[in-house]
Amino acid sequence: MASSNAPPIDLSGPQLRDARALAESMHRHLFYSQAKSPSLASPHDHYCCLALAVRDLLLQNWVDTAEAYTKQHVRTATYLSAEYLLGPHLENNLVNLGMRQAAEVACAELGLSLEDLIALEPEPGLGNGGLGRLAACFQESMASLELPAIGYGIRYEFGIFRQQIQNGHQVESTDPWLAQGNPWEVMRPEWAYPVTIGGHTVLGVAYDTPILGYGVHTANTLRLWSAQAPESFDFASFNAGHYTQAVLQKIHSETLSKVLYPNDETGQGKQLRLSQQIFFVSCSLQDMFRILKGQGMAVTQFHEKFAVQLNDTHPAIAVAELMRLLIDDHGVDWDTAWSITTSSISYTNHTLLPEALETWGLDLFAHLLPRHLEIIYEINARFLRMVRIRYPGQPALLERLSLIEEGPYRKLRMANLAVVGSHHVNGVAELHSTLVRQQLFPEFAELWPDKFTNVTNGVTPRRWIAVANPFLSALMDEAIGTGWRRDLGELKGLEPHAGDPAFLERWRTVRDQSKQRLANAIHQDLGVLVDPSSLFDVQVKRIHEYKRQHLAALQIVERYLRIRNGEDLPPRTFIFGGKAAPGYAMAKLIIRLISGIAEIVNMDPAMDGRMRVVFLPNFSVSLGQKVYPAVDLSEQISTAGLEASGTGNMKMALNGAVTIGTLDGANIEIRDLVGHDNFFLFGHTAEQLEVINRGGYHPMPWLQNDPIAREAIDLIGSGHFSEGDRDLFDPLLANLCSSDPFRVMADLGDYRRAQNSVDDAWLDTTSWNRMSLLNTARCGFFSSDRSIHEYAERIWKVKPVPIDAGNLIPSTPSGAS
Repeated sequence: MASSNAPPIDLSGPQLRDARALAESMHRHLFYSQAKSPSLASPHDHYCCLALAVRDLLLQNWVDTAEAYTKQHVRTATYLSAEYLLGPHLENNLVNLGMRQAAEVACAELGLSLEDLIALEPEPGLGNGGLGRLAACFQESMASLELPAIGYGIRYEFGIFRQQIQNGHQVESTDPWLAQGNPWEVMRPEWAYPVTIGGHTVLGVAYDTPILGYGVHTANTLRLWSAQAPESFDFASFNAGHYTQAVLQKIHSETLSKVLYPNDETGQGKQLRLSQQIFFVSCSLQDMFRILKGQGMAVTQFHEKFAVQLNDTHPAIAVAELMRLLIDDHGVDWDTAWSITTSSISYTNHTLLPEALETWGLDLFAHLLPRHLEIIYEINARFLRMVRIRYPGQPALLERLSLIEEGPYRKLRMANLAVVGSHHVNGVAELHSTLVRQQLFPEFAELWPDKFTNVTNGVTPRRWIAVANPFLSALMDEAIGTGWRRDLGELKGLEPHAGDPAFLERWRTVRDQSKQRLANAIHQDLGVLVDPSSLFDVQVKRIHEYKRQHLAALQIVERYLRIRNGEDLPPRTFIFGGKAAPGYAMAKLIIRLISGIAEIVNMDPAMDGRMRVVFLPNFSVSLGQKVYPAVDLSEQISTAGLEASGTGNMKMALNGAVTIGTLDGANIEIRDLVGHDNFFLFGHTAEQLEVINRGGYHPMPWLQNDPIAREAIDLIGSGHFSEGDRDLFDPLLANLCSSDPFRVMADLGDYRRAQNSVDDAWLDTTSWNRMSLLNTARCGFFSSDRSIHEYAERIWKVKPVPIDAGNLIPSTPSGAS
């Protein structure tokens, strides 16, 4: 059955043979792997057969890659991340293999729909948002650039929660993504490592997933650790009749890899989160020592073999753990161990928010990791001695730089530990990296100016254009060739078409196809009819006050009032999506406000054909693949100076969206690249806000001078969007009108001005189409391939290793990675 999302298929020669071979492989797996006949097979059985058939095609690449890395003793990047928001594997692997169309034909020969099978794949919920999705893009780019690399993380049995919206409120439920198994992974029970936490030992067992590069033979490894008890069953206790006691050790151990990000507002939650971090970091480092030994290299060559990248502060304990392994397990002296550690590790900072810079109470840390605390005390003592010599008589400086935060409740500063133990520290956009140096770590930057650098984030064009947007991909292939999939800079070739009215009309037509696809999904899933010809105004990301979804909500209420008062405004569909942390009450109240606005707007006859509001529950990679290609206006409206980078802004712009945003994160670089005329700018800059804050900010003067905003806030407070409940939104409104920590009121007036400019621009169809095309054509910089190339060249010193296709399956030595 031909896919509704892809151009017509015309296979011949080798591709047709590939399709038939794939169909035969699926048929074999139905019998040999699923033990089913076609008449008894479920749709999920057929999905598993296709996944296993595709995995078979990856295995040669995977084995050849490991063999080459082992024999050549290549320097390897090891990426430590607590999150990997991978998205479904099947379609991405088919695209990277160049076999998507062959798979469509193979499925059709078996009476199946490839689209239906793709939709059945459970999504690994191993990440919470941009951090985890970035890690996934980076893994795919490392393989596509043929860079030796291993990704390390945790195989959470239950991923990020499933989000439902019930009566307008976010309700969380379990995400059992492994309930029906995972055909993409291979368990490696022979690679299991003990980790002692609080006197209790747990084993980390490796589960490997191949990460295939695009158009190359390289398949790197994502290695995730699952927690198991050293002895799963206490037979003596069972024999004595203590049946529950016999399995307690197993239950206690496996809790470590049960769920992504336990609620750490409680003491038990904090303990579990810290335990997870040392668990996966220790397993990963022990695995690196195994690889080192297997390749016949000395322990003291660790830094020559491995470039260890910390993805934010979650794996920062690696500094102390690598020291412990070198000193305690391998007998290396302190100075040599410290030189190896600081030559191996680099650290990416992803946030300026104080609450996201992890600290741990010393009591908890001493209880769980007493030896690590001893090592950290020694690191701190030696570091402060050096600072004292360089800056004598400055006790306040020592206090700010110390790894220990003094006070009634002493804490360990993990970000400081990461900076001290790394050879490079990078931010993820030009502004963010500047603020990291000037505001977050100014004293460290003065001490080590060459340590700090910038690597602006990027996204993979394979997942976020080739897979997500088959309509636009086909048009671009015809216009500029297929090379953009490997070199996103080739999108520049679209720019000459910006002056061609006929091409711009085709551009709009393929974008309308993506909008229709999303409109169909919204109607099917939510029962809401949206007009694909309306302007799709989209904000999909983690729900947080600094991202200011409530600023957008206020503007929608204002628009609602304006239409009710007779203004003729162009039709818009406002689309939101994202999850609020379960313990974040204000973020969950913002979701309730958006849901309340949607309920009233969507049933008001005066809004019919003029405005719709939609909140998409349970936002995910799969849903993002439908949303990003359909965006007309990309909402990137965070408080200036607080968004590290953003990658949703890149995905939308690359798919032809025009951005409305502040000068924050990567917005600055997007605006500079696409042209100021193709970006709707508003709001105070980070420098302007700093001046306002120094003068003593209060929102009421801004509100008193803005009757439109007052009317919107009064309407919300009246209970109009909360079924008459005047108290429901009091905490949110009181926050906005009293402290307004994220300066919503200061930016609301200018946001309104920019939105009026959007309305005017949308009415000129040709001009909008041109802006859309130029956003895609000029955003090739935002490729994760470019980001990874910069990491490899400037920070990791890792070089590409092309992998030759093998004819025979080699025997992989025990030290292979």
